[in-house]
Amino acid sequence: EVQLLESGGGSVQAGGSLRLACARFDNNAGGYYMGWFRQAPGKEREGVATISTLGGATDYADSVKGRFTISLDSAKSTLYLEMNNLKPDDTAVYVCAAGNGGLTLNSRLYRFWGQGTQVNVSS
Repeated sequence: EVQLLESGGGSVQAGGSLRLACARFDNNAGGYYMGWFRQAPGKEREGVATISTLGGATDYADSVKGRFTISLDSAKSTLYLEMNNLKPDDTAVYVCAAGNGGLTLNSRLYRFWGQGTQVNVSS
């Protein structure tokens, strides 16, 4: 069974920082690519960042480039998303996902999903 468990969400003011974590309990059985996605009320799910567990390659949505950093601690089987200079538009439920669809921000290519963690950014 593939389990992904997010933590680290919360409320911050614009310009602040948060670090999200996603612990996985499947020894990569769920896939070698992991990603962070977000969904705000009334909006479609948006890919934020993705990483390959095989070589560490990453990709980011243009809206977060230079502000967010995705990383992986293989020893702890934990995925991170470091978010800096947060903006009110970053307010959303953030969800991690795993799959074998490649280094992509296309949510349809991820098979396994966590429950999500809420991030609120006030102006």
